Amino acid sequence: MTGPVGVRLSATRTRATNDHGQPLGRPVEWSGATAPAKDVVLEGAGVRLEPIGPQHVDDLLRALCRLDDEPLWTYLTWERPRSRDEMAAIVEDGAADPGRVMYAIVARETGRAVGLCSLMRIDPAMGSIEVGQIAFGRQLQRSRAATEAMALLARHVFDGLGYRRYEWKCDSLNAASRRAAIRLGFIWEGRFRNALVYKGRNRDTDWFSITDGEWPRVRAALDAWLDDGNFDDAGRQRARLAARPSAPDQQEA
Repeated sequence: MTGPVGVRLSATRTRATNDHGQPLGRPVEWSGATAPAKDVVLEGAGVRLEPIGPQHVDDLLRALCRLDDEPLWTYLTWERPRSRDEMAAIVEDGAADPGRVMYAIVARETGRAVGLCSLMRIDPAMGSIEVGQIAFGRQLQRSRAATEAMALLARHVFDGLGYRRYEWKCDSLNAASRRAAIRLGFIWEGRFRNALVYKGRNRDTDWFSITDGEWPRVRAALDAWLDDGNFDDAGRQRARLAARPSAPDQQEA
């Protein structure tokens, strides 16, 4: 099966058969992952991810909620906040929800929050977790800092917490989100039709993932791209991020 970006999905590789001749998945030594804590700050060179709180409301209102920011909210579950109270309600809900960890993305240079994102659908027993509810202010969009923020989360998920599977899901019509997932090394897995109803409309959901077997390759690509040597004096990249598999049918078991 081939995804919309030309990445071929291979069947799960097996290592053995049972007494009935049926193929079995590879053995896994597994004791579970660790749930992300709501008090851990993720530090990067240009950004840090802080567990969201009331101290971020005013910054996020400025960064994300101007009239011309309306397109940022098209594919999010919320409507664009029109007031501080509406932004505060999103922050309060994210901070209080025991089933997710919402982060403010803070620019180290200014100390101001310029975006948000969440870890959600957290299943430590099975080692699966999703990144979602991503909103980048204009200062953050298409920037080195935006990529660093996503790299910090992925490193936290795999290296810090020990997850086996890292998910990215989006509305199938959200072309920008699909491109971002592929650029960051996620593999397209398929489309769940009629998966959700939100804002009075249907959503077909595209699923992407990175597995722990794929993570070393993705981590190396992210580290190489974020390295200072990959940017000239004006901050322009010298080489594109190469986190995708090197061959169309490459996918680790």
